[in-house]
Amino acid sequence: MSEITRTTRRLASLLDMGFQRAAPPAPATVDIPVGPKSRKVIATRGAMGTRVTVTVLVSSRDRADEAIGRAFAEMDRLVAVFSRYERDSAVAQLNDTGWLDGPPPEFLHVVSRSLHYHQLSRGSFDVSVAPLVDLFQGASGSLPLRSEIDAALELVGAGQIEATRRRIGFRRSGMRITLDGIAKGYIIDAVAAVLERHRIRDYLVDGGGDIRASGAKEGGRPWGIAVQDPAKGGRYPDTIRLRRGAVATSGSYERYLDRDRLFHHIVDAGTGTSPKYSSSVSVVAPTAMAADALATAAFLMEPRHGAMFIERLRGCECLIIDRDGRQFRSRGWTGAGPVHGAEAEA
Repeated sequence: MSEITRTTRRLASLLDMGFQRAAPPAPATVDIPVGPKSRKVIATRGAMGTRVTVTVLVSSRDRADEAIGRAFAEMDRLVAVFSRYERDSAVAQLNDTGWLDGPPPEFLHVVSRSLHYHQLSRGSFDVSVAPLVDLFQGASGSLPLRSEIDAALELVGAGQIEATRRRIGFRRSGMRITLDGIAKGYIIDAVAAVLERHRIRDYLVDGGGDIRASGAKEGGRPWGIAVQDPAKGGRYPDTIRLRRGAVATSGSYERYLDRDRLFHHIVDAGTGTSPKYSSSVSVVAPTAMAADALATAAFLMEPRHGAMFIERLRGCECLIIDRDGRQFRSRGWTGAGPVHGAEAEA
């Protein structure tokens, strides 16, 4: 198992996150003794369009199996709430009808936090971009016409979403939401919460680059997380040492929708097109949900403004790499330095 966890891109849509009705497979588990009374248990399972890996340090394998099993069960339950592509999910019902009475508390919480991050980022983070995302994803290799983009923009605007305990609804007919930029982080936090309820204090949860960590790995060392190189040159531009908190990375370097590599899965709610400032934005925050949303928001900003935006937030730091490879760090960023691919496996 790699010494350093490598951050990867957050996936483009909840469809890509692989929500399915079929029974999930059992996790592949590795059990490594790391001391007289300690063992590292690593369980990996496919979910949300990626591999979700839970690593724990425990004295008892039975306790690890129980906690990890419960954590994956909670993940599956939440996946069914947030999938846009399961007709009976909360988000699908909301998108189909324009309102949802008595929303599940988890769904209300994530929508409410989405509206908070929309205000905090002055509109950069906007979950109502689903019409634009669907338009680009349905283009089958050819980009939509400007008239089609403008028509989709008429249905975008998180300020037109109302959310209360009794009802979540749209003020404009035809609106839809996608929780791509926040739901996976919320689910990773929920997995971590289950581990903590089972008295596991040393763990790392990695959901395809949305990472939540606590405590330490073997030898009392902090968890090491390597930031992906947008240029894929075999060198990781920085590493993060984490004892408590979360990391998420937004990147344009994995999935483009056109031959010229100008349009990708992150869409600006103001222009209807993809931002062209950055290749990668990594955010450290207290929770994976916050890191998830803030990485998306900062990606939509000019890099210097994005770094300033993040550093104003308590407990948050960032590393931004622009399209020319220049790096912008928030003032409190404390990376441990770049490593080469071989070193990441050491």
